[in-house]
Amino acid sequence: MVTVADSRPVLVTGGSGFVGAHVVRALLARGDRVRCLVRGASLPENLAGLRVECCVGDLRAPATLATAVAGCRELYHCAADYRLWSRDPDDLYRVNVDGTRSLLEAAIAAGVERAVYTSSVGALGLEPDGRPATETTPVTIGRMIGHYKRSKFLAERVAEELAEPLGLVIVCPSTPVGELDRKPTPTGQMIVDYLNRKIPAYVDTGLNLIDVRDVAAGHLLAAERGRTGEKYILGHRNLTLRAILDLLALTSGGLRVRMRIPHALPLLFAAIESARARLFGGEPRVSLESVRMSRYRMFFDSEKALRELGLPQSSVEAALERAVVFFRDHGYVRR
Repeated sequence: MVTVADSRPVLVTGGSGFVGAHVVRALLARGDRVRCLVRGASLPENLAGLRVECCVGDLRAPATLATAVAGCRELYHCAADYRLWSRDPDDLYRVNVDGTRSLLEAAIAAGVERAVYTSSVGALGLEPDGRPATETTPVTIGRMIGHYKRSKFLAERVAEELAEPLGLVIVCPSTPVGELDRKPTPTGQMIVDYLNRKIPAYVDTGLNLIDVRDVAAGHLLAAERGRTGEKYILGHRNLTLRAILDLLALTSGGLRVRMRIPHALPLLFAAIESARARLFGGEPRVSLESVRMSRYRMFFDSEKALRELGLPQSSVEAALERAVVFFRDHGYVRR
């Protein structure tokens, strides 16, 4: 195992994204020399002001990846095409599956000694009775809803296949919340929509929330303590959507959402929106995949990560409050 004193750089893909930006900050705080794979010459907002080395490359261009991993001792592969709707679904597979294989093969050739692959709880199985699922809950690709989940499921298989020579560990974040969610992610967009009073009702669903800073810490702990080829759920609190909206009301001073509606209504709206997007361009305001996923409570058990990694469990309320402040301060919320 290498030490922090090792002067060789650590490569982070997706360092300008929500989770990746926090992984970069955690590595810098630990004293690491950090290199980030970026797609353009301009410095992304989430990396501005940080002492990081940027290497221009693209997961869809294997020739650029050898330069990125050259001389690196560790790799944190956080990058992914995280879209629940795409006009060309093949884009997701090119980045999430083919790009992962190209990157990991380049890392093996470069002699990288440790790797952490950021998967998703979306690639895991769910318990039919709603109990929190674990890393070993049975799952097949046929149970994956939509192309994003299918692509992450297949990418996980690539990571497992190439785990041994890299000492690779798989982490599966649940639903991170906090600051720096610039895109934003679908969960961040839900928070923005709530703050803009665009969520008049809720459906019966649930998510596992975790502070994004804890997710970043979980990545470093996985590299330090994780077992090669193993996967770890990085999560914290299982909450119904109504409970999440109640917490948002509490932390933001907003109104409580009290009306519950059946899944059929948002499903119809999403179908109309998807048809509109395909016919006239743009993106649907609500995707069919997100509504179909909301039929299930995405509850998970993080006991393995707590036991083997020492995953921190910070306040979800504080993370939601930081998210609210970030979105308000950066112009996502109407005055």
